[in-house]
Amino acid sequence: MMPEIAPLEAGEPRQLGPFRVVGRIGEGGQGIVYLGVDESGERAAIKLLHVKFSGDAIARSRFAREARAAQRVASFCTAGVVGVDLEGDTPYIASEYIEGRSLQEAVQADGPLRGTALQRLAIGTATALTAIHHAAIVHRDFKPDNVLIAADGPRVVDFGIARIIDSTGTITSRAIGTPAYMAPEQISGADVGPHTDVFAWGATIAFAATGEIAFAGNSIAVVLNRILNHEVDVDAMPEPLRGVVRSALSKSAAARPSADQILLRLLGHPESVDASPAVLNEGAQVAGPDPDEATSLIRMPARPPARPGPSGHPPPSTGFRIQPPGHGEPPTPPGYGEGGPLPGHGGRPAAVPPPIWQTTVPDRISDPAPPRRSRRGRWIAAAVAVALLAAGTAAVAVTGWPPHFGAAGLPTEPAPATYASVADKAAKTGRLTIGMRDFLPGIALNNGGRWSGFEVELATEIAHALGVPASGITFRSTSKEERPKLLATGDLDLVVSTYSINEGDDVTFAGPYYLAHVDVLVKDGSPILSAADLEGRPVCQPAGSGSVRVLQGRVNQLKLVPATTYTDCMNKLLSGEVDAVPGDDLVLAGFGNRESVGYKVLGLKLTDERYAVAMKKGDGRTCKAVQGAIADLYRSGVMRKLLDRHFSKVDFATREDDPPAMASCG
Repeated sequence: MMPEIAPLEAGEPRQLGPFRVVGRIGEGGQGIVYLGVDESGERAAIKLLHVKFSGDAIARSRFAREARAAQRVASFCTAGVVGVDLEGDTPYIASEYIEGRSLQEAVQADGPLRGTALQRLAIGTATALTAIHHAAIVHRDFKPDNVLIAADGPRVVDFGIARIIDSTGTITSRAIGTPAYMAPEQISGADVGPHTDVFAWGATIAFAATGEIAFAGNSIAVVLNRILNHEVDVDAMPEPLRGVVRSALSKSAAARPSADQILLRLLGHPESVDASPAVLNEGAQVAGPDPDEATSLIRMPARPPARPGPSGHPPPSTGFRIQPPGHGEPPTPPGYGEGGPLPGHGGRPAAVPPPIWQTTVPDRISDPAPPRRSRRGRWIAAAVAVALLAAGTAAVAVTGWPPHFGAAGLPTEPAPATYASVADKAAKTGRLTIGMRDFLPGIALNNGGRWSGFEVELATEIAHALGVPASGITFRSTSKEERPKLLATGDLDLVVSTYSINEGDDVTFAGPYYLAHVDVLVKDGSPILSAADLEGRPVCQPAGSGSVRVLQGRVNQLKLVPATTYTDCMNKLLSGEVDAVPGDDLVLAGFGNRESVGYKVLGLKLTDERYAVAMKKGDGRTCKAVQGAIADLYRSGVMRKLLDRHFSKVDFATREDDPPAMASCG
């Protein structure tokens, strides 16, 4: 059943930031959720801190913490934050609004999930839970009502009671959660942590597979007693899901697998490292129906003999994976359709490639790795429990890539290779062409064919996450004017080029990967400390720069000194001909970092410039994969190392080391 949108009443807001408020979705203890629409027509679910808490410093602090937590979760099988205001009179968090049903409603209406639908649910929710835990967050109310089945797969939502994990990795506050899906430690008062979500995940999957609440009872006392003492019957589930759910429902928190281990087992990967962004991409792809791969096949790759994992439980011997075309698998054995034995039993064993992403923070660009298939992801929701469309899942064939037959019923020659997305091309060919600027020191500089700079290394890391080694990247110098056309024709696959998100260019942006600001560069020791100090002083005006116009909107009586390029401006600043150079702070820091004289960015933050990776319009799969890679670069500390490497000589107080809020891939 679709949630009804209630009309607004007198006194309710009509505008929140860029969103026009058009109705009320619901209300909880912490706030009210409204339906909003932005200028482009995109809808958002906007959680507004309840007015009774607006003057409560503690409540506002908790709300702000929730918002920051939601923003830092990588974009896999979740709904995305599209706007946040934490400083206004009425703080709010805006996330994607998605229509449809919850898992609870879907099972009640249509019965238990079977076959591929159950597999997709298990993998998708494990993917989301892994992304949540990677952001050092515990959901604490994982249940069927908070698992939403969207047209592109399941999503985990409602972080209204999520809490950030402390330095010990656990939470020791009071028990919070829905009784039937609480873990034993929530009842006993023991430490609550990621293992608590794993238990709730197991109970949720058991409900989806059977249609029955795992720990049902006619009173809370009965429910809690069954959680502590009752063993759930999972024998009807297929392997490997049966073993994974059984271990997730262990009464002992220490005996449960982590969300990473669950995902790796279900996808058939070794568990020697945590799930990488590439694995999360894969999980999101397997979980969601993909119209570009309607004939993709789920198979069960064989694995070496099981070894006990860190949880003490041996991993199952098989897992779910998408079989890419052209692998020459034998024909599908009879009786392996929907509702029959799980795909892969009796098929040819297949090797499981190791993850390409390393969990350690590299001191340099990651070494080239063999290409492998990347998968898509989505961005995280912030405390909005709206229902989603139930995704219909067609029966999936079992092994191999089905042959194509002509009109006479005979096999035909396969069509030339085509790629549904740049991520697909990257995984299959191990090659990418990336557009860059070529004249910005510290950012991207082409010196006789040798590329260097922050964005060059960033592009290399993103390509690596897509399965492309450094040797498979071709960098190409481009101008802003030609980028959309080159992306549309396929001459460029991606653009990583201090390219700000805008509505004018007919491209799709993934990111931002960095939040820059229009600012001013001055020498160390300069008497200029504020915008007012620039009045009447000589300021460089590089040709074609829009930063001067921004500065003029703040400062009166600027004395502009024309220059042809930023290099010319830096020479004038060094010689004393000008006192300041305006521009994007990251670009200014790049120029200043190469000089022997000390420089500083003044710290005006006149604008927000969201640098993002551009790709062909509509390539949502690649957009989400790139966003996942960016999120992991921040989470792992690689982004901070790159910024240190290229800008550490400049007094750069406005440098943004924290991950920016991701824009929508729509």
